[in-house]
Amino acid sequence: MGATATAAMAQDATANEEAAEEVLQDDGNVIVVSGIRASLRESMNIKREGQGVVDAISSEDIGKFPDTNLAESLQRITGVSIERTNGEGTNVTVRGFGADYNLVTLNGRQMPTSTLGDGASAPSSRSFDFGNLASEAVAAVEVYKTGRATIPSGGIGSTINIRTPRPLDDPGFKGSIGIKGVYDDSQNGDVDITPEVSGILSSTFMDDRIGIALTGSYQKRNSSFNQFFSEFRDGYLGCGSGFENEWGAIPCDPNNDWRGNYNLQENRPGADDVYAVPQNGSYNITDVSRERINGQAVLQYEVVDGLTATVDYTFSQNTVEARQSSVGIWFNHVTTASSYTDGPVTSPNFYSENFGGAPSDLSYSGSLTANRSINKSLGFNLEWEAPGDLTWVFDYHNSSAESKPTNQYGSSMSVGTAVYGLQEQKIDYTTYLPVISYVNAPGFDSNDPAQRFATGNSFRNAYFRDDIEQAQLSGHWEADLGFLESLDFGVAYTENKVKSAYGFIQNDTWGGVGTAADIPDDIFYPISITEAFRGMEGVDNPDIIQSFYGFDLERMVTLLEDQFGICSNPATGTSISGTCLAVQDTDRRITEKTLAPYMEATFGFDLGAGEASLITGLRYETTTVDSSALVPIPTGTQWVAANEFNLTYAPGAFARQKGDYDFWLPNIDLKVEPVNDVIVRASYSHTIARPTYAQLQGGRTFDALFRVGGGTANQGNPGLLPYKSENFDVSAEWYYGPESYLSVGYFRKNVKNFIGSVTSTVVVDGNETPFTNPLYDPYNGPRADAARAALGQDAPLDDIRAYIIANYPDTVVDLGNGQFGIVGLPEDALVPFQLTTPINNDQTGTIQGWEFALQHNFWDTGFGVILNYTIVNGDATYDNTLPYTATQFALVGLSDSANAVLFYDKGGLQARAAWNWRDEYLAGYGNNPFYRDEYWQIDASISYEFDMGLTVFAEGINLTGENLKGHRRGDNTTFFSYRGAPRYAAGVRFSF
Repeated sequence: MGATATAAMAQDATANEEAAEEVLQDDGNVIVVSGIRASLRESMNIKREGQGVVDAISSEDIGKFPDTNLAESLQRITGVSIERTNGEGTNVTVRGFGADYNLVTLNGRQMPTSTLGDGASAPSSRSFDFGNLASEAVAAVEVYKTGRATIPSGGIGSTINIRTPRPLDDPGFKGSIGIKGVYDDSQNGDVDITPEVSGILSSTFMDDRIGIALTGSYQKRNSSFNQFFSEFRDGYLGCGSGFENEWGAIPCDPNNDWRGNYNLQENRPGADDVYAVPQNGSYNITDVSRERINGQAVLQYEVVDGLTATVDYTFSQNTVEARQSSVGIWFNHVTTASSYTDGPVTSPNFYSENFGGAPSDLSYSGSLTANRSINKSLGFNLEWEAPGDLTWVFDYHNSSAESKPTNQYGSSMSVGTAVYGLQEQKIDYTTYLPVISYVNAPGFDSNDPAQRFATGNSFRNAYFRDDIEQAQLSGHWEADLGFLESLDFGVAYTENKVKSAYGFIQNDTWGGVGTAADIPDDIFYPISITEAFRGMEGVDNPDIIQSFYGFDLERMVTLLEDQFGICSNPATGTSISGTCLAVQDTDRRITEKTLAPYMEATFGFDLGAGEASLITGLRYETTTVDSSALVPIPTGTQWVAANEFNLTYAPGAFARQKGDYDFWLPNIDLKVEPVNDVIVRASYSHTIARPTYAQLQGGRTFDALFRVGGGTANQGNPGLLPYKSENFDVSAEWYYGPESYLSVGYFRKNVKNFIGSVTSTVVVDGNETPFTNPLYDPYNGPRADAARAALGQDAPLDDIRAYIIANYPDTVVDLGNGQFGIVGLPEDALVPFQLTTPINNDQTGTIQGWEFALQHNFWDTGFGVILNYTIVNGDATYDNTLPYTATQFALVGLSDSANAVLFYDKGGLQARAAWNWRDEYLAGYGNNPFYRDEYWQIDASISYEFDMGLTVFAEGINLTGENLKGHRRGDNTTFFSYRGAPRYAAGVRFSF
């Protein structure tokens, strides 16, 4: 049913329904097309009958979508690739534009979206997580790659419309129920088989004037996500470039190192070579439990002939809990050794550090992320086929999406422990799984639980809610005036309210707190690295960390709270009394109001073998943005560790900013059939994609931790303009069989209003509301100067701290547990902060590419193939040979992709094998880029339908267990590498 997009989407839906009823005549026998072939025919007809460039995937039968995950299905469409989380598709990229640049609608309605992101900052994304919706209740998914005046704006990559069943569209009594068990081989330890149950029931009454449809599903999945992770200080130029004195840079003269240490380096980067230095490395073992509940109820009533009312309610709930245990190392960049590849972009073969007589720590952490996302949508639709060939549709919905924690600690938390007994540490980056190894200092066993100290910890509490209220009135007139065939017009009003809140409490006791005896040994349990990463290149290296000890997280938190008050008396932030839940002192609220009238005309004329059509439309959108933000107010500074300085805070205050913009969005679509069954299209349109909520937020926030040299801060900009894309498409399609076609298309997108950032140096001098307390730097003042005069200008930071603590005790605060903070005073210099603010820059980017698709049935054998290939190129690429100080602009997400599907559908037997591939691509960048490596996987399914509607089926995802890796500038700068594993399912479905 409807919405502003009713005209366009209803036309496609009609073609879909007609295709579903179509039969074939074969030697006098009537053959009803069903299953895979019916789905492909319906999808092909949507593409063929649609205006502009439209692709679709349709349900094979009621309650049976081709894949168990919508994103996994969408990746089969030409030009669509996906992002995976924990081995499952979550977000889609269309023609190089990621999730934030694609609008997702449900039955033509703009849907709210909610996610808690990384858990370490206030949520901000507009991207839709397809993992929140079960596929069993979906009739079809349509991908509109070109702009239309009748389709809501918000996606410059595409608008993706999810259609759910409507009972009056398919009268009668029918339904389906399915039960299956899922075996996920990624699980650590014993593998559980988890259940999935789904059902759909549709019925009509009173001569098919009243219809009711109910759908529901329950899914439980247990899995594991095991990965290596490493951060880099990268983007330095090599020896002789002037970067030698950067902290962490590779020393160039081993006999005259500015740190006074001997460093052994092999194949040092040359002056013009760019290289990376590891900052840390860890193995993270994560067990994930997910529970998803979906449901929808639809009531339709044809009041009188031509007047139909629809009320629907949609609910989804996705609950995810992830428990992680990690072991890792940190580099201090003192006495190092390394080996590098050849330039001009070099990366480490290995990087190691020797701590001499001052052993460093092997860190162990435990973390928990536990959140729930709930989506609700109540809608009303009234369609009236009025006299005079005029159809009116009124559509209204009130929808919400909310994400919040489900446990007593917040959205995510982590607790650290460590053994301070490392003599040497090393990471070898030459294998797919980089190898972390270490050498114990004399008298230490760094993997001995009895020698572990508690260290730092953090508890994060995030919340996100998005409410959309939308009313749309549209009209469709069948003009029948010769050249003018029809006229579509309407207006939509959308109010989008977003609340994004965040708070954290933290204790920076990374040097250890208490004694090793404070933690009982029986709190720990062994974890095998070699088992967690089984099968990956590098895991069989004898030097790799073989195993480590995780710990009972809840018990550890209780123990540390009882002994050290980590929640009730944190060093940073404030907790809700009696809990570990942080007070949410960041609270961002945004209200977007958009009014969008439009008009679109369809013209028909004879050209070639059939009637050609020309559609021209214009959509006007005017939007106001009202942003208010509660931001924490820094009141002072404390020097708490060697190179760690903290801000102290007072309760926050709200700041408010506003913005507005308007756009005219034209579109022209030409469709010609020059010869029978060959369609040529040409399209031109303008589309927009709105900024993220973090970019629009109206407050300024200062990061709680700063270093020697200053800190960082961020500020939003509600006056940002959306991205705007000018789109050109040309394609040709040959429909040479009932379910077979060949197509080729060229697209070009000229995008402007890219959002970059400007960085300026600011200080807090107390003269700006609400920041009325100056922030002083205790490292730059008379006390620190006196320490350097006494100890030497190159004295270590710890020695300077110790000197000030001993000689200026009145300026020191006791943080407890043997930790002290040196307070910033008025005689010290003001802390410089690098303030980053988003702006629309004058950069433009052009993305262009080719899409090739073939869908072919091999006569009446039952076999068929689907092949597609997408080439995507952009004119703004990241130059890895420039240092991190260079300002760059690049288009992210651009990569070629391909799919190959072989299927069989005959005599009740259906089988499908699908190969999906995506080339390496730039996933993002700040001062430095990060790339995702080339990836492919194979999925397969098979089913057999017996008489009376009973079907047994089995399916497998990532059958060969492909792994995934990402890197920075060079191939060896692996920043993540995780183990992939197959997932199997089997079950039965009964349809009637």
